[in-house]
Amino acid sequence: MNTQALLFEAEKALLPIFSGIDTQVKQNLKKVLTSFRDRRVGVHHFASVSGYGHDDLGRDTLDKVFADVMGADEAIVRIQFVSGTHAIASALFGVLRPGDEMLAVAGAPYDTLEEVIGLRGNHHGSLAEFNIEYRQLNLTLDGNIDWKNLETAIKERTRLVLIQRSCGYSWRKSLSIDDIEKIITIVKRQNPETICFVDNCYGEFIEEREPTAVGADLMAGSLIKNPGGTIVTSGGYVAGKAELVEAAACRLTAPGIGSSGGATLDQNRLLFQGLFLAPQMVGEAVKGSHLIAYVFEQLGYPVNPLPLEPRRDVIQAIQLGSPEKLIAFCKAIQRYSPIDSYLEPIPAEMPGYESKLVMAGGTFIDGSTSEFSADGPLREPYIVFCQGGTHWTQIAIALEAAIEAVGVNF
Repeated sequence: MNTQALLFEAEKALLPIFSGIDTQVKQNLKKVLTSFRDRRVGVHHFASVSGYGHDDLGRDTLDKVFADVMGADEAIVRIQFVSGTHAIASALFGVLRPGDEMLAVAGAPYDTLEEVIGLRGNHHGSLAEFNIEYRQLNLTLDGNIDWKNLETAIKERTRLVLIQRSCGYSWRKSLSIDDIEKIITIVKRQNPETICFVDNCYGEFIEEREPTAVGADLMAGSLIKNPGGTIVTSGGYVAGKAELVEAAACRLTAPGIGSSGGATLDQNRLLFQGLFLAPQMVGEAVKGSHLIAYVFEQLGYPVNPLPLEPRRDVIQAIQLGSPEKLIAFCKAIQRYSPIDSYLEPIPAEMPGYESKLVMAGGTFIDGSTSEFSADGPLREPYIVFCQGGTHWTQIAIALEAAIEAVGVNF
């Protein structure tokens, strides 16, 4: 097997796809530039305040820019969100009340939300402890939304529908914006008051529209994923209808403080610049995902999504079939990471996850999944999930080592 020849063939075959991605990047960047111009963003917005964070002009302007770009009424962008899970939890606790029901319509939620909901763990303040009921609409046998049962799934007490855009650690197709719009239409037809909430992690800037632009009432995500442009050091965002965003802000801070609190601690310039870079960085990650899928399908491994398919997030999954290959793959990626390349990934417990994880992520921002990383839970069928990438060429270099590490699957 000639690894370099295989990669060269893949790169040549993907050139038309890469050109289309560049066109998508241009459209999303235009949205960002338009908002920067309309909101008159200037160097004075890079200044910050300390303490309570009152009257932070840069932060307040960034909130408006995010809302513009996401097609939302309002948004809060805060470094006080420690992760995407924290932003999602703040949104859920902000709008749900005892006796309400939350319905997940895309199957089981991402691992880190299980303890938030109260499905496992010690239930330290989970939704279940607050008497908020949870129900799940399982996927069909072929891994799709159960559209038929969704038509009658909304009950009187269903206060909120959870729509997880990305596949997470499951072997299913991530949702397109058209899918999300269809879900929202079906839900609102049954009960216009039911809140449609989207876990938007890994999905920002994949398409020209975001969930809040097609009817989602609320959504949340992480700044060390797509919208941080690989340079934001921490934080998350919530966007959507004004009263719901403020409810989430009050959960993050406190009632009466809400969105008026949260100092940005001299991070405003990075937050603005990260958003400016985000469409390009997402484009590079998407190119990398196409390359990974093309090469590993040629090697005989099941991949999701398939080569040449339109992308719906920045995650590319490969079913490796054994713990040894999963670990070997991650070790190879780590060796070609810019940071900590000398370390070897070892499977270990991680807060919020049910299974041990093996993670390759030699990134400039610790845990950043907008930079190139690969990880997976040590459970059958031993799937590695690759995500992010500041430029697809680094992914191509790392893939040479990964191919040698796991070999063919014929």
